[in-house]
Amino acid sequence: MSGISYLSREQESEAVRCLNTINDSDGFDEDSRFGMKNVKDIPSVSMSDILFTERVKNKFSEWRDGLFQDQDGEDKIQRFSEDSKQQLQVIFYKMLPALRLCGFTSHQLKLIKLVVRKHFKDIFYVSVNSEDSGLQHMVVYTDSRDELKSLLKEVQDEHQREVEMKIQAAVGFRHVVDLLSSEQKLIVGHNCFLDIAHVYSKFIGSLPSTVQDFVSSVNKYFPYIVDTKILLNGNYLLQKRMKKSPKSLASIFAFLCQQIAVGFKSSDVVSLTAMKVEIEANDSRSSSWNPGGKHEAGYDAFMTGCVFAQLCSHLGVDFKSNDSSQHLALNEKIRKYINLLYLNWLHGDIIDLSTGDRVGDFGIHDLKRQQRQKILFENVVLIWGLPFKLRTSEVRDCITKVYGPTSVVAVYRLDESAVFVQLSKTELVSDFLSLKDKLEGPGSPLSVSHPFAKLLEGGNTCAASYDTYKEICGSPLSEILFADQAKAVGIKWKTKLVEHKAALETEEKIEPTTLDQLGNAVEKCMFL
Repeated sequence: MSGISYLSREQESEAVRCLNTINDSDGFDEDSRFGMKNVKDIPSVSMSDILFTERVKNKFSEWRDGLFQDQDGEDKIQRFSEDSKQQLQVIFYKMLPALRLCGFTSHQLKLIKLVVRKHFKDIFYVSVNSEDSGLQHMVVYTDSRDELKSLLKEVQDEHQREVEMKIQAAVGFRHVVDLLSSEQKLIVGHNCFLDIAHVYSKFIGSLPSTVQDFVSSVNKYFPYIVDTKILLNGNYLLQKRMKKSPKSLASIFAFLCQQIAVGFKSSDVVSLTAMKVEIEANDSRSSSWNPGGKHEAGYDAFMTGCVFAQLCSHLGVDFKSNDSSQHLALNEKIRKYINLLYLNWLHGDIIDLSTGDRVGDFGIHDLKRQQRQKILFENVVLIWGLPFKLRTSEVRDCITKVYGPTSVVAVYRLDESAVFVQLSKTELVSDFLSLKDKLEGPGSPLSVSHPFAKLLEGGNTCAASYDTYKEICGSPLSEILFADQAKAVGIKWKTKLVEHKAALETEEKIEPTTLDQLGNAVEKCMFL
């Protein structure tokens, strides 16, 4: 949104509050408004300040006295203006005699305010902002208190109009956001949780501290949001057909909207019911329509809209019977997908903006999630203090060379210093820990040719079962890297052996979980 002017609702409210504070000030103080702040007495300790204030006082007296004289007085005022070297310019402001103050420093202006306050009852300092000439400082003569009040009231009204115009100009694009909110329009995005958060922070206010507070506030402003990625995963047949295809917006657009994507009809178009999309372009572009390019904001929005229309068509939504986006949001065929967003696409976490609750698959057909292996925590080996830049694939290779190609189900990296290794059998946990301990013992047979050599390089590699992970994360201490966290907890051993027990003999049955859930547990513990 570079180059777009905007104020969030918080910023606009603060600006209006400040403006109202000025307008609602009690009493009448001509020096408290429009740049005429109260000026504290400035100690005139320097000779230059004393001479300056005295000279200014004499100039103001000469000008004011000349206002009451005849033709000779007018000549005197003219000579006064010429002699002042244009620092004091004789003008009329709001039909009142005035002197424009030009070329004075901020310190000198403060001294002038002080002179006017102390020595004159019919001359007043005024500071106004003009679009043509910018900030202007002047002294104005008024012959009555009522005339002064009328002058300041007029200046106040002008000032308020200027501030309100500036506020409205600064609001900028937020007018569009406000209109979408007030009309309760259906907001369509693609994997758009971060997009919604960005819009909220720029045009509504500071992001709330918790996800629950955020989704509650978002739902108040935008009650109907739909994610095309949720819609896509709700169509099992399309998911199967796109099984080997990338899931980026451009890829989905090319798959679902081929005629639009290539700009012409092709005999190779997939046999999908094509949704007609009307495109409006100005006269200069309509004759040479260019589909655009991905990652351009406008074209990304266009692709999202086309994908949404095509997916709705596959769901059997009749656009002709839905004359507004609000009615479309209430359509029973897409209603169950409204306000569901992916919090984390990698792990497939979905949140319901209507309730703030995390939900399960909710009928979403994520083939990758279905294909992921189930694991038991008792099958997990925790390894930390690994050699620098050792890749997860290398960790897998070290273990599978000893226990076979099917021994490792998955390797999940906690950070650059630690990994979880999911083994295919529970007994492999104790076997792995025993072999590691033996290889690192006195007179160990470890050599550079052993499969574990790369894993144990450096002599800092530690390993234990999943229970040790819970113990380390349960500490109130907190370090960035897991290896540093373990060291801070006081773990000095390199290998913690465990005895293998058959699954039926375990005292506590551990529920199966997915690797994604394990990953979520990692993230939670690391931020304790």
